[in-house]
Amino acid sequence: MSIRPAFAFLTSLGGARDPEPGMVRWFPVVGAAVGAAVGGSWWLAARIWPPGVAAAVAVAVDLGVTGLLHADGLVDAADGLLPHLPRERRLAVMREPAVGAYGIAVGAAVLLLRFTALAALHVDVLLIMAVWCASRTAMAVAPSVVPYARSDDGGIATGMFDGAWQPIALYGVAVAFVLGAVASGWSGAAAVAACFAGAAAVVFLGRRKLGGFTGDVLGAAGLVGETLALLVAAAKW
Repeated sequence: MSIRPAFAFLTSLGGARDPEPGMVRWFPVVGAAVGAAVGGSWWLAARIWPPGVAAAVAVAVDLGVTGLLHADGLVDAADGLLPHLPRERRLAVMREPAVGAYGIAVGAAVLLLRFTALAALHVDVLLIMAVWCASRTAMAVAPSVVPYARSDDGGIATGMFDGAWQPIALYGVAVAFVLGAVASGWSGAAAVAACFAGAAAVVFLGRRKLGGFTGDVLGAAGLVGETLALLVAAAKW
């Protein structure tokens, strides 16, 4: 399988496309490419505007390139996972088009944290590539660790995840940590580790509340992981 279906699915490039079996093997590559676009826009904007404006441009480019796919997953997952609801109601809420208070609050908080972390960091394209690669690696590997929560009625992830996950994990983790270490040494590697930890926390929250993952949970896992990584990178070491 070529990389084009994965690009079309994870980004706003190439038009809409339904999930295809095996496309997840390209997720880490697509993540690194999206990171390059976001990091490149951050670098370019920083040469024109102050750090705050450059950070805002990078956040906006990320939303645009991904077509708000993961942002939509984040707010839907927040509405479904955080309130006190039975499992069936959680899944139903996550399918509703309306966004509730939990989704609005979590979405706003994540965007604010991403913006402020980027504004506090020195521009580093390789670091963004590393973290974005790590987040898509987590999205690709998580379905092999926890079951699919909507297996009884279908969903966007049905038939998408097949085959061995170990090769994806091996090359995705390796590329992410190498890029992170080259970018910022041990602090870059720590940011990548934080991305994996944050994504894992969301996935296992989905396992606890829903009995498994959904597409929204994976999108939320990626965004939360990236945001935690940016906060770690921006810390005063």
